[in-house]
Amino acid sequence: MELILADINGNDIKNLVFSSADFDIGGENDFEITIALEEWQSEIDFNCRVYEPDSECGGVINAIETNTQDKTVKIKGYTWRGLLAKRIITPPTGSNYLIVSGELNNVISQVIGDMYDNVLQASIENTGKSITKYQFDRYCTVLDGLTKMLKSIGYKLRIRYKQGELYSGSFAEISAVPITDYSNEIELSQDSRLNFTIEINRGSVNHLICLGKGELKEREVIDLFLQKDGSIGDEQYYTGIEEIAETYDNSNSDDLRTDGIKHFSELIQGKSLAMDVESLGIDVEIGDIIGGRDYITGISVKKALASKIVTYETVKSVQYNLEE
Repeated sequence: MELILADINGNDIKNLVFSSADFDIGGENDFEITIALEEWQSEIDFNCRVYEPDSECGGVINAIETNTQDKTVKIKGYTWRGLLAKRIITPPTGSNYLIVSGELNNVISQVIGDMYDNVLQASIENTGKSITKYQFDRYCTVLDGLTKMLKSIGYKLRIRYKQGELYSGSFAEISAVPITDYSNEIELSQDSRLNFTIEINRGSVNHLICLGKGELKEREVIDLFLQKDGSIGDEQYYTGIEEIAETYDNSNSDDLRTDGIKHFSELIQGKSLAMDVESLGIDVEIGDIIGGRDYITGISVKKALASKIVTYETVKSVQYNLEE
């Protein structure tokens, strides 16, 4: 894995010498790179960038941790997707919502504007696909807003770091591309001769009691239930010993049901799929559909990719985590 260090303006400095690297993309949206103390490079500083060319692996350094016992230095920060998650889409003055229309990449450009000092830029390519009068949720993050908008029409966010000429500057390019369903092309199973793990966890919350405005018996209460297919509904599916309940307290909510569903979705732990990306031989991106089947237990998975953790020590590996 080649990682390049660039300065605060995006000018390449040198190839980074490191022991291990970990990029969480779509989950925590952060990174950690470990460097042996004797290989520390003095050019490394806060707000410098690290990146793998033409890849989403990269970000901006915002923490440096020295461990004299282990004789290592760790540099940490937000990935490009993490930076999108740290800014908020606000309604224009005098409006209740931000509403947009136009070609997808142009809309992305409108939304991010000059938030990121050109560190993140929208692609100038015309996708040939437009959206009309899309209404963003109030005060959602840029990442959530753009992801939800694109998903509504079968598209996803793609982020690739574009390497410029020496001293000409580089940037993370954001673009809209169609979601790909890889489960129609390949089923990951024992027949694929891949090393993989599939996990189903039914030990998470399946009954959420949402508590809203009001006091005592006048308080707004909504019961939400996890369904067999993983969706959230009003009818209880898991009962008896299988019921696992929690409360969600939000006395300031103007839309308790919507807020409750959002919170519930964050609590649910469903199916996960992990495999060796080198054996897979395809570049699955956040939002794409992948699937797997274990013939021993009969467990099968077909879900959208929610996040992936890219790790490099002696070899590069990727763990895929699926949407609930």
